[in-house]
Amino acid sequence: MVRFLGFRLLQAVPVLLGTTLLIYFMVFAMPGDPIVALFGDRTPSPAVLAELRSRYLLDQPFLVQYLNYLGGILRGDFGTSFSGEPVSEILARTFPVTLRLALLALAIEMVFGIAVGLVSGLRKGRVFDASALVVSLLLISAPIFVIAFVLQYVFGIWLGWARPTAGPGAPLQDLILPAVAMAAISFAQIVRLTRSSVIDTNGMDFVRVAAAKGLSRRRIVPVHVLRNSLIPVVTFLAADFGVMLVGATVTEGIFNVPGVGRTLYQAIIRGEGPTVVSFVTVMVLLYLVVTLLVDLLYALLDPRIRHAS
Repeated sequence: MVRFLGFRLLQAVPVLLGTTLLIYFMVFAMPGDPIVALFGDRTPSPAVLAELRSRYLLDQPFLVQYLNYLGGILRGDFGTSFSGEPVSEILARTFPVTLRLALLALAIEMVFGIAVGLVSGLRKGRVFDASALVVSLLLISAPIFVIAFVLQYVFGIWLGWARPTAGPGAPLQDLILPAVAMAAISFAQIVRLTRSSVIDTNGMDFVRVAAAKGLSRRRIVPVHVLRNSLIPVVTFLAADFGVMLVGATVTEGIFNVPGVGRTLYQAIIRGEGPTVVSFVTVMVLLYLVVTLLVDLLYALLDPRIRHAS
């Protein structure tokens, strides 16, 4: 296991370096002058422009800026936004909101997805199974922004069961609709994954042996069928959690959730290079950590992966 962990950590290093280099280059190559954009319609003096460019190292070559940024990351310093607020403080304010949203979405898709997939797999070819497949196909086919707008209009405006947008501080009750929107597509994928896994497991010899021994269906399904069907589902859920942590930009923008994704989008619009690069770097780190945990989890659940490495 130690060798397996070390191998995965070594693989993560070039991914992190390559991603940060690519993102930093893309931000560096963005057209326009972000310092001038800070002043809007006003025209700053050349001395002020030179002082601000020097403060944020914008007067240095690309390689110098990138190496300075890497050094800051190693020291735990993610830089300062153009508004003067440290990026670490912005992250500390926005990341808990995104984390609550991702955890709520994960709980929704896990509970309902596994339940519907289990029943669908046990009732293969029946009305419930066909209905579940049709609904999951519709959800997978719909873009996330379409699902979000439909939920926002139907349950937030028409029926009035929930707030259409998140209020100050994004309390948990205001995150229900965004969480459902985020969980919808993954819910459909979990239904299909659980269904196929249950169908395969239900036809295996050890399930037939358990039934031949006289075990009740209530014992066979949770202990023998469901438990052995969850290996691919658990790994998908873990990976999907990492995706939700770093990919909630559209959902947070539609529902006005003050999380990492919405803040990143606003920073891109304003041309705040330090904020954009720092946020993306943190997202890459989070995704690499979650991916590493998924690999370890899969190795624990399936020893063949561990021994093969």
